[in-house]
Amino acid sequence: MKVMTRCIGTLAAALALAGVAQAETLRLGDFQSTSHIVSVEGTSKWMAAVQEATGGEITFEHFPSQQAAKSKAQLDAVKSGILDAALLGTPYHADVLPLNSVVALPGFYGSAEQGTRALQAMIKDGPLRDEILATGVTPVFGFVLPPYQVLARTRLGKPSDWTSLDVRTSGSTQAMTARALGGVGISIPGPEVYTAVERGRLDAVLFPLASVPGYKLNEVVSHISTNGSFGGYSFVMVVRSDLFDALPAETQAEMIRLGDETALHVAQAQDASVSELVAQWKAEGIDTYSFTDEELAEVTHELELVSTDWLERLGNDKAQAVLDSYRALTSQ
Repeated sequence: MKVMTRCIGTLAAALALAGVAQAETLRLGDFQSTSHIVSVEGTSKWMAAVQEATGGEITFEHFPSQQAAKSKAQLDAVKSGILDAALLGTPYHADVLPLNSVVALPGFYGSAEQGTRALQAMIKDGPLRDEILATGVTPVFGFVLPPYQVLARTRLGKPSDWTSLDVRTSGSTQAMTARALGGVGISIPGPEVYTAVERGRLDAVLFPLASVPGYKLNEVVSHISTNGSFGGYSFVMVVRSDLFDALPAETQAEMIRLGDETALHVAQAQDASVSELVAQWKAEGIDTYSFTDEELAEVTHELELVSTDWLERLGNDKAQAVLDSYRALTSQ
């Protein structure tokens, strides 16, 4: 991403006038490694852009790979002050961010860019933003991973192939997807999936293809689908609200502007990487396959009930509005 640096001088001057004489160092945590595409093209780029745009008045101390907190504890770490900011994997926090789990529903977006544009719109205003703010943190930007595919040691096609299989899923909503196909959804953090597959604890994995290299899952599976849509996964960069609100308005605006650019960039980078990865895996002897029209029709039919189940499970008076908005935005 080309880092846009307009207003750098103005912003630096504003910070000085606001009394920010020394650099404000934000402790930022996430659970991705620094080699993961989400970090390379997302988190790291945003931190560098913010530091440059503020003339070094805002800097970051980065804690990747769960160094400061486990994936499921990132939000609590920010709220308690252990961290100042974090790149949250929202499915890991479905207990307090249930409406945000709408992104995990299958069949809604076909590319990371399409899904990211929808998410960005929804966290700027409306129930998803309000839900995040209620936890004591402020969303700065968000993006999604490419649609989830299935990785396994055997080819999975029709729902009958999935019966009783242990399938790795990201959170309770995606577990409903596995269940709808006859499998058993098992929630395991990304960094632990490799070992779980290698040791036979998992029969299959629902995973976005752009993220596979970051976890080397291509080393432990032999079949990877390419045209499924088994739900999505959203990341949201948050800053503790009391800290964010205390920053000069110009700083807040610049962090958000650069976040918007970063979100779109990392989404596009992920989409671009998928076709290259599929070609690479095919050359390595992995069966990278497309579902047949018949298989896709049967799978899609079974998955239609997941959205209905999601609404009933949440029992939230805002859930229907969120689902309608998400459906409309991902249809654009």
